[in-house]
Amino acid sequence: MRIGELAARAGTTTRTLRYYESRGLLSARRADNGYRSYDESDLRLLRQIRTLQDFGFDLEETRPFVDCLRAGHPQGDTCPASLDVYRRKLAELDALIDELRSVRAEIGVRLASAGGEEPLCELEGPKL
Repeated sequence: MRIGELAARAGTTTRTLRYYESRGLLSARRADNGYRSYDESDLRLLRQIRTLQDFGFDLEETRPFVDCLRAGHPQGDTCPASLDVYRRKLAELDALIDELRSVRAEIGVRLASAGGEEPLCELEGPKL
């Protein structure tokens, strides 16, 4: 398939595909007429990248997943490098959640001291 069809099927733009190609995440084959040519495996790669980006992964963090798919694995998250990225992302999310809980608790204390409502009981937990 040509670049326009791949972009449409992946829900992205041809410009994005060219950018992914420049970053080494997508590789186009060239037809006799010089046009880029892609197949279903490229669509699978793009869907993996887009899903991970929707989850908050930056483009470089998707590379191990793409490499895993290119190596012939049925899923991009079955390789050790992909699992390491998942672990790092979970650690980042846990740290962010802890930070948000701390900020929320401090705001609750300030609200209570300003004569507003009482802070939530620790057992109720923060509402994120």
